[in-house]
Amino acid sequence: MPLLMLDLDNTLVDRDAAFSDAVTALLTEHALPDTDLTWVMTLDASGYTARHEVAAAMTDRYRDNVPATAIHALLDRGAADRVVLTDSSREALDKAQADGWTCVIVTNGRTTQQEAKIRHTGLDQLVQGWVISEAVGRKKPEPEIFHAAAATVGVPLTGAWVIGDSPHADIAGANALGLRSIWVSNGKAWAQDSYQPTHVAEDVATAIDYVISAER
Repeated sequence: MPLLMLDLDNTLVDRDAAFSDAVTALLTEHALPDTDLTWVMTLDASGYTARHEVAAAMTDRYRDNVPATAIHALLDRGAADRVVLTDSSREALDKAQADGWTCVIVTNGRTTQQEAKIRHTGLDQLVQGWVISEAVGRKKPEPEIFHAAAATVGVPLTGAWVIGDSPHADIAGANALGLRSIWVSNGKAWAQDSYQPTHVAEDVATAIDYVISAER
């Protein structure tokens, strides 16, 4: 069967919910206004803002209230400690494996943090491998990271599917390689005119089920 490449954050796991929980805990611990949650989440931009920029902005804002070590701990471990894998996602991955699919995670981010999420949720037992941008020196949508993912599990890239929530990183990356893709919308509307996913799904479990059905 073709290769199934899956994004991690806000696709396989709800990274934003985990990070929001971690930020809320930090604000509560240091008696800061809960309205600051919106400021931090906007600053973080679903993890797309560089870590050093988030750290610098938070350190400047909270220099009299929060130790720098607490801010760095939040950014290093906060989301990783709180992410969960839903039962529906676990069942969909089990179904894909039973159907003979080779599943590999392709994620941007720092190796230590992303591997912590993968192992904490048990995803390491449900996929055949993973590649992380920091480790391979390339990030989505660059084609090299997708080639690295295929090489990691020893499966040809030809005919692969890509599932992810980022139009730019996941869907544009797949399109550039001529791969089929499913955009995990998480309730959002598609807003790109220059390219389109093969299919749109509300969540990753539905996306995996669609791929399995499409190839039968």
